[in-house]
This record gives sequence, structure tokens and C-alpha cells, in this order.
Amino acid sequence: MSLYVDDPARLGTTRLSDGRVLGWAEWGPRDGLPVLLSPGAATSRWLGIGAGAVENEGVRLVSVDRPGLGVSTPAPDRTFADFVDDVRELTALRGLGPRPAMLGNSQGAPFALACAAAGAVSALTLVSAADEVADPGFAAALPEDLRGLVARVAEDPAGAEKVFAGFDADGMRRMVLAGSPACDLAVYEDPGFAVAYGRALDEAFCQGAAAGYARDTVLAMGRWPIDLGSITVPVEVWYGEEDASHSPDLGRRLVSRIPGARRTVVPGVGGALLWATAEPILASLAETVRPDEPVERDWREELDRRGR
Repeated sequence: MSLYVDDPARLGTTRLSDGRVLGWAEWGPRDGLPVLLSPGAATSRWLGIGAGAVENEGVRLVSVDRPGLGVSTPAPDRTFADFVDDVRELTALRGLGPRPAMLGNSQGAPFALACAAAGAVSALTLVSAADEVADPGFAAALPEDLRGLVARVAEDPAGAEKVFAGFDADGMRRMVLAGSPACDLAVYEDPGFAVAYGRALDEAFCQGAAAGYARDTVLAMGRWPIDLGSITVPVEVWYGEEDASHSPDLGRRLVSRIPGARRTVVPGVGGALLWATAEPILASLAETVRPDEPVERDWREELDRRGR
């Protein structure tokens, strides 16, 4: 048992109209508030969010394997727009509509933003969001190795995709741990979390290749063909103050490009924010979608004490 994650309550696949299947996992009550989870890089449907959070908030959390990851059918050359189409169809087939809320974590963030820009979701929360590092405004702020990767994706996306396809579950795990501050290692090295994270990584690569992860990464590291200024749904963006991996400025520029978006920076945590601080994140999203429901909770005070 982990302090940070629960096993899924339900697992399954849904066949789309073109014959492909999408894998999914669910937590929380079947009649709860529908929230789709667009998970981080190379993590399958198996990895949810903080233990007990969905039950406490009455949320039906549905994590979706993007094509080529986990048990979802590969879709070579897919785009952000293709993912939006998949989400719309899954929403209808799984009875999550007409527009569920969405939670995008890490590399899942641009895919979630594409859904928000297309009006496929009713509200969006981004956690430790991968930023648009190919934005020329970030060039001087990027570490040299990342700047080189961004340039390679821009110059030769097919070649870059082949390089990313060389990753495997162990390599991904080592990369994440090597770039994590001590506050995040306390999460990642928790025995229960380590088992859940390892299982999610292993399943993400279970189709024998990293093509799904590689396609995700090329899309995320290139210029985003997403009109962020057209987003009209409520957007919250959360970062851990110790996060040095996802955004050069902890989302300041990203938030400035999304009308009405709000940013929260939480001290004492980095990229493991989704699991270390799940309750207030999910509570805030639920209150956005259900603003008229009376609530009594002290999570805002807790964040204030931590220096929000």
C-alpha cells in the first residue's frame, strides 16, 4: 500500500469507430464527477494520483493510454488533433459527457491543452506541465542539451523520433530519478509508489517498442499547433517550486498565453507534485466544475501555510 497512489478500481479497453482500442483505468465512484487524466511521459493507465483523493472528492477519474502506449493501438503519425478526436469518442462511449473535466500531467499537458482549445472538456488543470520548449522565447533559458534536442526535433522530426524510440522502461525510470530533487525522491522511492510507477512504465512499453512514447515526445518538444488564446474554459496550472524539469519559468509564460488561467506554485516539492499534493489539486478542479456546492475544507489554508 502506498501513501501516494491507489490501484485502479476498474481497468478496460474501448474500441473506437476505426477499429483501434484505447486502454483506460478508473478510480472513484462510477457516478462521480468525470475527470479525464492525460498522464505523463511513458506512463500507462496504471498510475493514478494521490491515494484516496478521488474518493474524497467524489471524482470518477479516467486515465487514458495514448495510442501506442500500454494497451492502446498504435497510430503512427498521429497529431494533437487526432488525440482530441479520440477523447471526444471515448467520452461518448464511456458515458463521461457531454464534456468532462481534464487533468494533464507532465508530457500529457499539451495533449490536454489541445482538448481544451477544441472545446472537448469543461475545465482543465495542468500539473507539472511540460512547457512549449520550442517557443523561441525560451531558447536562451534552456540547458544546452535540451536546446540541442529541440533543434533536432525541429530540423529532423523523423530522425528525432527514431532516437526517442530507443528508450525503454528502465531508461525512463533512471532518467526521472536522476533529475529529481530529494523532495521528489521521497515520493518515487516510497515502496508502494515504486511498484505502481514501475508497473505503469513496464505496461507503457509492453508492445515491444517505444513508438508511442517517441511520437508523444516529438509532438511535445516541437511547436504546438494549439491556439492557446482561444481557450475559454477555466484553466489552473500547478508547479512544484523545486521543479527544474518541466518549464524554464515554472509556467509564467504558459499561463500568460491562456486567457484567465491561474498559476499556483507549491513549495517543498518538484515534479512529483501530482502525487505529493493531489488532494488540493483535485479539490480545486472539482470546485471549479461544481461551484455551487457548499464545501468545507482547509486545503487552501494548508497551502498558505506552505507559502503558496
